[in-house]
Amino acid sequence: MLHDPEVLILDEPTSGLDPNQLAEIRSLIKQLGKEKTVIFSTHIMQEVQALCDRVVIINLGKIVADDPIEKLSARVGGHIYLTLEFAELVTEKDLKKLPHILEIQALGERKWKIVTEAAHDIRPDISRLASERRWTILEIHREMASVENIFQELTRSKPKGK
Repeated sequence: MLHDPEVLILDEPTSGLDPNQLAEIRSLIKQLGKEKTVIFSTHIMQEVQALCDRVVIINLGKIVADDPIEKLSARVGGHIYLTLEFAELVTEKDLKKLPHILEIQALGERKWKIVTEAAHDIRPDISRLASERRWTILEIHREMASVENIFQELTRSKPKGK
């Protein structure tokens, strides 16, 4: 930065920082980004979400995404991620009875992550199933695809042409 370069390339600039240092370096990167091009490499998706205007995701040496951050979710088809927690034990087999499920992942004994198509809100279906089975729903948290979800989706398999 001494020679006032037009482009700064940073490799994992927030790795190993405590929360106060993290806030300071984020502020510095945002400030520098107003006047310069800042490119940084990181595996910390929260940093990407907090700092970036544009994201390039590389999988096995191939670029699988190069988009403004707000357009990234279209890359994975606009999925919805639901976190569910029940008071009772609920099985994957029970949850597979719900419509429009793309993926189910156990997060614990009574907690689940479900990926659905964005076009279908299955929360009413979850509520009906829970009522029929007399399950107590402790949590339903809905989120659209985060940068972390998108990264996982785009790097889960080999790029086309391999």
